[in-house]
Amino acid sequence: MTRWLNVLIVLTLTWPWGMAKSAAQSQPPRGFIATRAEQHQALEDRFDGAIKADQLRDWMAYLSSRPHHVGSPFGKEIAEFLATQFTEWGFDTEIEEFHVLFPTPRQRRLELIAPTRFTASLEEPTLAEDSTSAQRHEQLPSYNAYSVDGAVSGELVYVNYGVPADYETLEQLGIDVSGKIVIARYGGSWRGIKPKVAAERGAIGCLIYSDPLDDGYAQGDVYPNGPYRMDHGIQRGSVADMPLYPGDPLTPGVGATAEAPRIDRSTAPTLTTIPVLPISYADAQPLLDALRGAVAPPSWRGGLPLTYHIGPGPSTVKLELSFDWNITPIYNVLATLEGREQPDKLVIRGNHHDAWVNGARDPISGLVALMAEAKAIGTLAQSGWRPKRSLVFAAWDAEEPGLLGSTEWVEQHAERLSNQAVAYINTDGNGRGFLGMSGSHTLERFINEIARDVNDPQTGVSVFERLAARQRVNNPKPQFQLNGDHPIGALGSGSDYTPFLQHLGIASLNLSYSGESGGGSYHSIYDSFDHYLRFGDPGFAYGVALARTAGRALLRLADADVLPFEFENFSETLARYINEIVSLADEARAQTEQTNQLLASGDYVLAADPTKTYVPPQPLDPVPHLNFAPLHNALTQLDRNAKAYSAAFIPQTLQRLSADDKRMLDSALIGTERALTRPSGLPGRPWFKHQIYAPGFYTGYGVKTMPGVREAIEQRNWTLATTQIVLAADTVTTLAGQIGRATEILLAAR
Repeated sequence: MTRWLNVLIVLTLTWPWGMAKSAAQSQPPRGFIATRAEQHQALEDRFDGAIKADQLRDWMAYLSSRPHHVGSPFGKEIAEFLATQFTEWGFDTEIEEFHVLFPTPRQRRLELIAPTRFTASLEEPTLAEDSTSAQRHEQLPSYNAYSVDGAVSGELVYVNYGVPADYETLEQLGIDVSGKIVIARYGGSWRGIKPKVAAERGAIGCLIYSDPLDDGYAQGDVYPNGPYRMDHGIQRGSVADMPLYPGDPLTPGVGATAEAPRIDRSTAPTLTTIPVLPISYADAQPLLDALRGAVAPPSWRGGLPLTYHIGPGPSTVKLELSFDWNITPIYNVLATLEGREQPDKLVIRGNHHDAWVNGARDPISGLVALMAEAKAIGTLAQSGWRPKRSLVFAAWDAEEPGLLGSTEWVEQHAERLSNQAVAYINTDGNGRGFLGMSGSHTLERFINEIARDVNDPQTGVSVFERLAARQRVNNPKPQFQLNGDHPIGALGSGSDYTPFLQHLGIASLNLSYSGESGGGSYHSIYDSFDHYLRFGDPGFAYGVALARTAGRALLRLADADVLPFEFENFSETLARYINEIVSLADEARAQTEQTNQLLASGDYVLAADPTKTYVPPQPLDPVPHLNFAPLHNALTQLDRNAKAYSAAFIPQTLQRLSADDKRMLDSALIGTERALTRPSGLPGRPWFKHQIYAPGFYTGYGVKTMPGVREAIEQRNWTLATTQIVLAADTVTTLAGQIGRATEILLAAR
């Protein structure tokens, strides 16, 4: 740590971020007229002073004291506790109830039946060092939600991470998983992709285990000696096919109220078609050790003390699963502070409150930051301050099974949110380390400005500067935007921003601190208060930092004279995305030529075992010319309009805007993210309407930018790619026009 801090200090002193920060602080926050800058800075100082680490610790101690999964008694108690707190802090608070499909295990059994016998324990042991690990009567056992019932037996095949590329490798080795049970390690994609791809390839069951190379002793000391996953630790989690749609599987597109129409469970497309079970690496080791067949390629080998074979067999397993398929009530907590000038404009801040077990880090570490923000803002309101726009704090239920609480609320209130929502700020888990920023690139400049104004509790420099120092240590050519901003990540899925951004086109941010807390507790019984106090954020200093970061975003979005959206960063980012998909098409063309030449020459090896008969690979269809000119033309127009907006967005102009001008401008700016959606959605999954950001069809959480075009090229569907290029260009042109309308409002006030 000392060496790292020395490097950091040197980099900080030798890199001119300090000068940039001083220059930024001499300017009012984006969207504020100059005469209000000092007043708002004083407000943020008062807000900072109201954030107390001891309060975050006390709230976490209570909220993580018992398991609180969906449908649990303590889950409802937490919702009622949160509602009481928000009300005491001065918010208009309600609990909104939905009714969702939530299966819980009735039977779980996994046996190795050949060549030897072994019965998996499927249990996480009680630890003396973890006081809540003994709460057996309240804990959900380890399982994958939305696995179907099933009793299957078959030879085992090791499939690495179980992503499409791994099955291509199996094909090259002449290994077929049809009629087999596959075992995949966690990682490489979201867990729900693994049974999805396995079923498409004919497998009859799927096991998912945590390999110690990725999530265990290869990373560091395991719990309770260190933070990393111990040998019997198990990662629970949903395996619903969320790239089709998140939320309640039985009510796609509509809020899951008690009276909502429901599709039959047997036809629900997001449920798996084969049984799936997560296991520990202690339970996985005997199964993998009994495998024979080809030795796994080097990149497939994990950290267990065995030779990784692929199979199939002679390891043969029997898997039996059954569930109670209940319709369960869930409880979203909504707390509103009405704005004084535009009460119909909503700035929304959310974090979920449900957990797989005790959930200290996921989600309580983010939830207590949200609570601190709400209490501090409530204190400001009680002193007479009121934001211009309304603030809504949301504590979502049922995020863990598949973003159910937030998705059902968004679907139920879609019309109102489409008209009124300004932005959505999300957090989930939090820890020590570096600021993570992802979201709409129309808010990239805005959140970078905030990062320059929040101090890192460990080093004393801004969290922007600390992140820049790490990038320069890890990368000799770190990437920054032309204006010096950190590029923020694009959002795929995995938390409650998804319905806001990708279904309705509401500009969103996802924020957290991480990088110095280790791992290993994720979705296990050891995601506990004891674990978090030792390894997560012992003094809650980064909980305070998160509250100050997200809180500034709320205060500025809610109280700015003009919404602080910016479009040059988005244009620059979109240019990179377009270059990526052009390169993707070029790579597909080169790969096609290379593959076909190799096949024509006969100079290739089908598999390592020459005694087997294989179906020769077929030549690839040629890649046609794809006309990207419409996208390049649209980007040119977007870049021109983005620069024109920046030129017009100056303090003198903002000073002259009337109240009506500001309302008109706000509406135009809110419409910019909406312009990036299409009512028809993405090919094959109309729920996802955003044309720039979406989870990948075969990545799950991982984002696919410009997904319609990108995935069509990846799937070698050239007709679809041509169509999607035109649609994407039209979308970008629509955005450019919306920015032009906002610019006209500014210019008219000059």
